Amino acid sequence: MTIDPEVPPSGTGCQECLEADGWWVHLRRCAACGHVGCCDSSPGKHATAHFRSTGHRVMTSFEPGESWFYDFATGEPADGYELQGPSSHPPDQPAPGPAGMVPQNWRDLID
Repeated sequence: MTIDPEVPPSGTGCQECLEADGWWVHLRRCAACGHVGCCDSSPGKHATAHFRSTGHRVMTSFEPGESWFYDFATGEPADGYELQGPSSHPPDQPAPGPAGMVPQNWRDLID
């Protein structure tokens, strides 16, 4: 399992959703490369897609106040590591987000 505690997050939101004018429910950060992707409740499921395309198996929450880690390969919680900050998206950024992109009926659209 590769973890790089020196790599900062790739941004404040899901890269793929932002590029496609999409939206997310919650954000996840890759502990190997810092890629920020959306969770599996989000339409894009980009954190899981990142694992599948790269093999980077450990993700952490990128939500304020959350500090858990998850190993996609085992489907189990993983040991935590102190990663280079920030440890979450900005507190004033809503979840779901980004602001202005989330449909009114978003709850009806998620798994």
